[in-house]
Amino acid sequence: MIRVIFFDLDDTLADTSRLAEMARRNAIENMIRHGLPVDFDTAYSELMELIKEYGSNFPHHFDYLLRRLDLEYDPKIVAAGVIAYHNTKFAYLREVPGARKVLIKLRELGYRLGIITDGNPIKQWEKILRLEMDDFFEHVIISDFEGVKKPHPKIFRKALKAFKVKPEEAMMVGDRLYSDIYGAKNVGMKTVWFRYGKHYDKELEYREYADYEITKLTQLLEVLERENDSNKEVHIT
Repeated sequence: MIRVIFFDLDDTLADTSRLAEMARRNAIENMIRHGLPVDFDTAYSELMELIKEYGSNFPHHFDYLLRRLDLEYDPKIVAAGVIAYHNTKFAYLREVPGARKVLIKLRELGYRLGIITDGNPIKQWEKILRLEMDDFFEHVIISDFEGVKKPHPKIFRKALKAFKVKPEEAMMVGDRLYSDIYGAKNVGMKTVWFRYGKHYDKELEYREYADYEITKLTQLLEVLERENDSNKEVHIT
């Protein structure tokens, strides 16, 4: 019987892929508006290379962008990028459709809820708090705080230990087949692949590790009903 349900955060509860792209584009546009002497396509391409090399949580993307473009450091231009990036994030951060409705129903049904997410703890908590979702979750497990990222089994075992449950009593819901589904399945948890966001058709070689597939978060309620009633594998598309 499933007792605990873990969720990934980005593109599972918080609609962030489109938000991040929008924020980066607005940042470059604002940097150009305040003196960056480079065309948009060149600057954006270099920024995306930086993100690929250093990761999305690197705190100096805009500083390094000027270096890569062989430009003299200008704090005004960097500040313009930072302001536009954060203003966009604050203005357009949204929950995934149906997320709050599902969380409310799961709590009513008696499920215990947690989050297992990769990323910077401050940034991830900011999303959770801005979406006013923190009260739904008993524990939030964040990779950069724990020192281990998905799909490493240690992060999932840390989450299970926090709830004091066995793997077979827990279910992982996430949009990434490799980090969320493959990782959770390897420690014995039930898995639900949420086909949403930019990874809905990626990493398909790990599809076999998904016990269920859903395209709407509200379908999780049906998955749980069938899982607990019959313990049969069902794919909902």
